[in-house]
Amino acid sequence: MINRVLIRTKVVQNLYSYMLTRPECTLAKALKDLDASLNKTYELYHYLMRLPVELTHIQEMRLDEARNKYMPTEEELNPNMKFVNNRLVAALTANEQLQEFAEEHAVTWNDDPIFERIILDKILKSDLYNDYMADDSDDAISDSLLWQQLMKQVILPDENMADAIEQRSLFWTEDDMDLLGQFVCKTFRKIAEGDENAVLPMFKDEEDSGFGKELFTATVQLMPESNDLIDELVQSSRWDKDRIVLMDRIIMCTAIAEMRTFDKIPVAVSLNEYIELAKNFSTAASGKFINGILNNAVKQLRKEGKMFKS
Repeated sequence: MINRVLIRTKVVQNLYSYMLTRPECTLAKALKDLDASLNKTYELYHYLMRLPVELTHIQEMRLDEARNKYMPTEEELNPNMKFVNNRLVAALTANEQLQEFAEEHAVTWNDDPIFERIILDKILKSDLYNDYMADDSDDAISDSLLWQQLMKQVILPDENMADAIEQRSLFWTEDDMDLLGQFVCKTFRKIAEGDENAVLPMFKDEEDSGFGKELFTATVQLMPESNDLIDELVQSSRWDKDRIVLMDRIIMCTAIAEMRTFDKIPVAVSLNEYIELAKNFSTAASGKFINGILNNAVKQLRKEGKMFKS
C-alpha cells in the first residue's frame, strides 16, 4: 500500500525536520522517526477503512431508537434499511485482518462522537445517499460504489476530516489524504469483487520496505557532495545559491542520492517524481527551477563517471 511515491514524500518531509533539528536529532533518531511516520501512514489507511463501519453502526442505533420511541411514525417503525445493510460495510466488519489491526492499534473514531455525527449527517443529506436509497439496485457493486463516492466527494474533502486527522497524529496531514483515499477506494472495489486479499499490505515487498531507510541514509551521506554540485550548477546558471529555500535543496539532494544509489530506478522516473514533489511542497517556481538543476546534475554526474544508468 505504501508505494514509492508516498515513501519519497515521507523521506523528504522527515529530512526537512532532520535538517532543522540537527545536531540534537541524530541520524538514528531521524530514521526512527521516518519508520514511525510510515507506520502511522498505514494506520491512517486502517482508520479510513474503519469509518464506514462505525458510521453505519451509529445510523443503525439511530433507527433503532426511533423505532422504539413513544408513538413512532410509520416511517420510523419501518425504515429503509438499505444503508445499514450495506454489503461492503458488512464485509469490512467481518474482515478478521481489519479487526485484528483495529484491536492491536486501538483504531476507532468513537472517541470523537461530534466528528462522527457531523460526517454522518452530511452523508445523510447528500445526493449520493438519497440517490442510493431510492435506487432499486441491490448488489455488492453498488454498495461498494456508494462508499467510494462518499469517500471522494463527502468525507475526504470535508474540513472536519482534515482537522480530525491532524489532531490524532502529528504524522498525518491533508497531503496524505488524496493518495490514501485512492488506496481505500481500491480496497473497497476489491472487496466487492470478492478478493480475499483485498486489504493491502503495508509494503508490496521487502525491497519497498527498505527503500525509505536506504534513501534517507544515502541522502544524508551524499549531502555535502550533492550540495557542492547544486551550488556549482546554480552559480553557473547565474542564480544566487543563498536564495535557494531549504525544501528545494532537500528535494534536489534526495533526487541526486536516488539517481546515484538505486541502479534499478530509471533517471527519468526519479526526475519526474522529485519535480512533482517540488510543485507540491515548495514554491510555485520550484518545479521549473529544480527541473533545470537536476537535468544539469545528471549531465555532470555522468561526465564525472559517478552515474552510468540510463
